[in-house]
Amino acid sequence: MLKEGDKAPAFSGKDQNGKKINLADLKGKKLVLFFYPEDDTPTCTIQACNLRDNYSLLKGEGFEVLGVSPDDEKKHKKFEQKFSLPFTLVADPGHKILKKYGVWGEKQLFGNHYMGVHRTTFIIDEKGIIRKIFYRPKNKAHAEEIVKAWKELVS
Repeated sequence: MLKEGDKAPAFSGKDQNGKKINLADLKGKKLVLFFYPEDDTPTCTIQACNLRDNYSLLKGEGFEVLGVSPDDEKKHKKFEQKFSLPFTLVADPGHKILKKYGVWGEKQLFGNHYMGVHRTTFIIDEKGIIRKIFYRPKNKAHAEEIVKAWKELVS
């Protein structure tokens, strides 16, 4: 289980445009890495749209934003276009990145057990260190809680 202070696990994947994305490419930048279950579902859309609506706030604080879900590149592209998302979405249908970050696991809904993504966000600093983990992000105010937590970390 990853914890704050750990080095962020390296990963690579393809984004919604088919471009290869590596964590190493973002070294030297602060990163909001958010994991979510599925494109275009109610809660995931609320979270993504909050990050979209506050993207200039996040960029103003120096953050890059990267979303990861098990959906494929095509589904990510539709999600990006439908909601005008300004950030990168990484496809992880094989769950490699999800497992590295410990966010793929057993879930329960209405008494049924299944495997899925535990909605989690990591703030990773310029040196690749995990500085903050949100296990239950406030979907309607996620960008705000990210900026607030960062300011508390650096003050």
